[in-house]
Amino acid sequence: MIQTTQELAEFLDGSNGEFHALDTEADSLHCYHEKLCLIQYSDGERHTLIDPLAIEDLEPLKQLIRSSEIWMHGADYDIMLMRRDLDAVPPVVWDTQIAARLLGVRKFGYANLVEHFLGVELSKGSQKADWSKRPLTEKMMEYAINDVFYLKPMVELLLKQLREKGRYEWFVESCEQARAKVLDRPQSKEDPWRIQGAGKLNPKGLLFLRALWYWRDAEASDWDKPPFMVCGNKQLLGWVNDICNGRDIELPKHFRSSRRKNFYAAVEKAKQVPENLWPKRQRAAKRRIKDEVFENRCAELAAKRDQVATDLDIDSALIISKAAIESIAAKEVEPAEILMAWQCQLLDL
Repeated sequence: MIQTTQELAEFLDGSNGEFHALDTEADSLHCYHEKLCLIQYSDGERHTLIDPLAIEDLEPLKQLIRSSEIWMHGADYDIMLMRRDLDAVPPVVWDTQIAARLLGVRKFGYANLVEHFLGVELSKGSQKADWSKRPLTEKMMEYAINDVFYLKPMVELLLKQLREKGRYEWFVESCEQARAKVLDRPQSKEDPWRIQGAGKLNPKGLLFLRALWYWRDAEASDWDKPPFMVCGNKQLLGWVNDICNGRDIELPKHFRSSRRKNFYAAVEKAKQVPENLWPKRQRAAKRRIKDEVFENRCAELAAKRDQVATDLDIDSALIISKAAIESIAAKEVEPAEILMAWQCQLLDL
């Protein structure tokens, strides 16, 4: 475990400079104020754990990230963490999950791929561990280092098969698009209280959902625990439904008195909001074109996608999504605006 800036600089200075792999661990399952807790690094021959909670200056690592092509697995979350906590994003991110899916592998979790390609079965015992705790247990350290230990031999097999199948260029384009999508994503969500299921609520329901969402968020922040440990989204929606229908609320018996008091205060405060200030429903834009021509075009594209997916033995969703099919069929966009070059080529678009 590297725990000082000097150790970090010396270790990275010894890197072979050709292969770099990273993984990260955070404490999102245990804390409200999520943070980057551990970084796993490999140059293909040397593998180490880097402790961002102990190292005063991570600049040597940031410099490597900003100037290197980095291999990761399922990189979306890792890129988001590096961007937010390190202010460093690799110029190129190669993702083994994308590579495996383009080869037709259906079980593409990291442990699944290590077993599939290398015949090694990894333990998942520390998957939900609290990575902010120190010292890390031997079991946690073994779990963490395994996340990069097997990457290089697996990468060699993935690249070999991608080239043999003529899909390497697909992989390059797909990785470029995946990285760009993460960086284009807003770092803070507008109206975060609009959870799944909110679209079915009327403005009055949205009013109480917003109030209870912010009540839960405040409780979680004070407790420094993830919001789901206060209550789940399904429970929030259930309470909103009870309030709107005039039913008594039954709060969990384990809620302390202050949490109960804050809950009822939030409900009462919401009741005082004038109707003209209630949240409005978000309505999705309706397509003007939804006739026989549109339906036939959708069916034609879907059939073409499914045939190509069968021939290539890959997931049809990789070729084109239902939403993209409908947008193209409705002539809302040109195929090249929303599809990658290899997808357009496969679909003759």
